[in-house]
Amino acid sequence: MTKSKLSHSFTVVIPAKEFADKQTAKLEEIRKEAKIQGFRPGQAPLNIIRSKYENAVKGEVLDELIQSYTEKTFEENKIRPALRPKVEIKTFEDGKDIEYTIDVESLPEIKPVDFKTLSIEKIVTQATDKEINAALEKLANARKTTEIVNEERETKTGDVIVIDFVGSIDGEEFKGGTGKDYYLDLGSNTFIPGFEDQLTGHKIGEKVDVNVTFPENYHAKELAGKKALFKVDIKELRKYKTPEMDDEFAKTFGSESFDALKEMIKTELNKEYVNVARMHTKRALLDALAEAHSFEVPQGMVDMEFDAIWKQFEEAKKNNQLDEDEKSKSDDELKAEYRQIAERRVRLGLLLAEVANENKITLTKEDLTNAVMAEARRYPGQEKMVFDYYQKNPQALDALKAPMFEEKVVDYILSVVQTVEKEMTAEELYAYNPDEAKSTKKKAK
Repeated sequence: MTKSKLSHSFTVVIPAKEFADKQTAKLEEIRKEAKIQGFRPGQAPLNIIRSKYENAVKGEVLDELIQSYTEKTFEENKIRPALRPKVEIKTFEDGKDIEYTIDVESLPEIKPVDFKTLSIEKIVTQATDKEINAALEKLANARKTTEIVNEERETKTGDVIVIDFVGSIDGEEFKGGTGKDYYLDLGSNTFIPGFEDQLTGHKIGEKVDVNVTFPENYHAKELAGKKALFKVDIKELRKYKTPEMDDEFAKTFGSESFDALKEMIKTELNKEYVNVARMHTKRALLDALAEAHSFEVPQGMVDMEFDAIWKQFEEAKKNNQLDEDEKSKSDDELKAEYRQIAERRVRLGLLLAEVANENKITLTKEDLTNAVMAEARRYPGQEKMVFDYYQKNPQALDALKAPMFEEKVVDYILSVVQTVEKEMTAEELYAYNPDEAKSTKKKAK
């Protein structure tokens, strides 16, 4: 046996007699039930049974003995396999001892630090009156309507005009270039560049020739870059009317009163801030755990994690979705970075699993039910379909378990570590960059 840290190699010998005895026992079991022409069940000679079934039994017996001896080898050497071991048969001949080798990586010995010695920042953000009012204004704008402008004046940016229009290129009308009773918000830039500008400074009843050029990158390729004439008839002048923010307005959102609506918005904003702050807190915790633990990790697990990361990178590269930082680096540089990330993920994953094991943290039926309910809430009106999907697809339910289990372990550790609250505004919360914050702290030291 040779042994080096987490990589282990063993040479195992299975005595020929043990293999032969187990094979004979298997054949005797078959003999009891075998139907051989000329013999009653169970009465056929063993040599006939052997000649008929020996080859089939040989592989089965070999697999069982290798599994048994491998498990015994791991138990005797206190090996916890990280991945499936590599088994290679060296000698397998009739009448001779069977010899095979095992190459395996073991899980490391993990001793979590005393979490009470760790200290991390916990961001706290509360919704302000300004943010609540801004949210109310968004709701009001979402419910705004238009009303006719009775005064006689020229159109201006911010108005809504009702128009009929017919578009043509070189005197020929084109598909999609005609509209009737179209409500156009002047200044919204929803039409071709220059279109809305040419409709300001006019009055109701005027007919306006609008000359524009379609952008070179226009979605309809047959129109891209071409000059067009739109004959426009201005039929109505309207302006936006925002609803009064009162109890009646609140009822349209299911609230009993305006004060209740404000309280609901405050609650929802604070929930959102808690979720964002939680992500930052979790990141800070994982960083602290990574810095506090440096045990060796199985390279086979790192290779698997790296392959998954690199596959995502290549997919993003193919779809032109790389970050600017990624575009500026060579594949070799990125591979080095991603391998470090893969190693960190494996180390943290093993650490969290050990913490769960030591503290008997498990997922309950209630946890799974809550997770499915949370998924169902993402699809209003289709809740039953979501529940049915997870009931009929255990694999889909398993996909929810891993992140949920991680969150439960993280919650446990957060309940033990020291936390220092740091108040932030919502703007600061969303702009917060943990890497920049750490860099600033290092410089300050």
